[in-house]
Amino acid sequence: MNWTQRIINSLRPPAGNAKPRPGRLLQPRTEDSWRDYPSSNLSPKKLMSILREADAGALSSAMQLYEEMEEKDAHLYAVANTRRLAVTGLEWSIQPDPRVPADRSALADETARHCREVLTRLDGFDDALQHLSLATGRNIAVAELVWGQSANRLTLIDVVPVDFTRLVFDDLDQPRILTDEEPIEGIAIEPNKFVVHAPQCTTGHAARGGLLRVTALVYLAKNLALKDWMIFAEVFGMPVRIARYEPSASPEEKRELLNMLESLGSNAAGIFSRAVDLQIVESSRSGKTPPFETLIDFLNREMSKAWLGQTLTTDTTGSKGTFAASSVHDRVRRDILIDDLRKEARTIRRNILTPLVRFRFGAAAPIPNFVRRLGKTGSVRELAELLSVAVNELGARVPRDWAHESLGIPVAADGTAILESNAS
Repeated sequence: MNWTQRIINSLRPPAGNAKPRPGRLLQPRTEDSWRDYPSSNLSPKKLMSILREADAGALSSAMQLYEEMEEKDAHLYAVANTRRLAVTGLEWSIQPDPRVPADRSALADETARHCREVLTRLDGFDDALQHLSLATGRNIAVAELVWGQSANRLTLIDVVPVDFTRLVFDDLDQPRILTDEEPIEGIAIEPNKFVVHAPQCTTGHAARGGLLRVTALVYLAKNLALKDWMIFAEVFGMPVRIARYEPSASPEEKRELLNMLESLGSNAAGIFSRAVDLQIVESSRSGKTPPFETLIDFLNREMSKAWLGQTLTTDTTGSKGTFAASSVHDRVRRDILIDDLRKEARTIRRNILTPLVRFRFGAAAPIPNFVRRLGKTGSVRELAELLSVAVNELGARVPRDWAHESLGIPVAADGTAILESNAS
């Protein structure tokens, strides 16, 4: 059993379907905005120490490092947001479970409508979805369900993100949350009170498997290469300022000339025993290209492979492939998107929709599904031809609303003038 399944099992409602406490459990803390900036002077030894701390259950340094990695690396920021926005940029809806028997379809429709109305009213729900999407990279994201109570009934009134620096793991690899009362070991995650999204499920330790951990070594290598490239550009790319002075110049005059050169903005300077003269000498340029750009391009491609499964949709410089190969790579990325959508839908259904239905309709009521509207591949003409064959030749029962929505054609209201069909 992998660690994600253990988390899922720990979040299942206990016997009797115990209800969570109303109100907000985790209050904002000043410490939530504090950062130690672990990426400063990052080295292989320091990176190994941070990852070992995470393996021991202390996630704060690792989570802060992951946050800084995305803030400081433009390419990592781009591919990470491409991966996440492919999910969060899609419209969501709550749909009845299609597996429900016909005699219970009315109840399934009612539970879906209730969940849809509750989540639509929540101003912070979309922000919470954005927060949970950060688990694609950090391997875990937690949000608190804030319940209100009226007429002896629990109602969901907010979904509040939990800061990543509050998360720790116990000796059994179960997530816990740090509070003012429990600042070291934290409190257990209560069922029906928290949403835990852990998409990169792996066997072994809970802190492993996230894309940002996979990317950490590449980020470090790229960071070191970029620093060396900046030093190279400063030493060999900047012109050298030279001041020549008379042999009779005093030490004070020499120091004054040197200070003048340093004030020009660089320490690449020299003085010689001649009549005082200022000269700007450009550094010599050899025909060889320094290896830094090639190395950084390689590391960027490795990041793209880890996050998007391919490189051709992010790297178009030079002769990198044909249009057909790019299309294949984009389909690979679509497979990753479908998997991300499935994992997100599973988390929302388990941690949000299930308690919403249980507290309102009871334990036997069918649970609806959280669905993202995935864009259709191919042109509208291809879809129209497919619908024509499916309906007219195969007799498929296609919902009219779905066909209008997929074709981008609104449903005509009563009394609205419509185009007449030429079909006999």
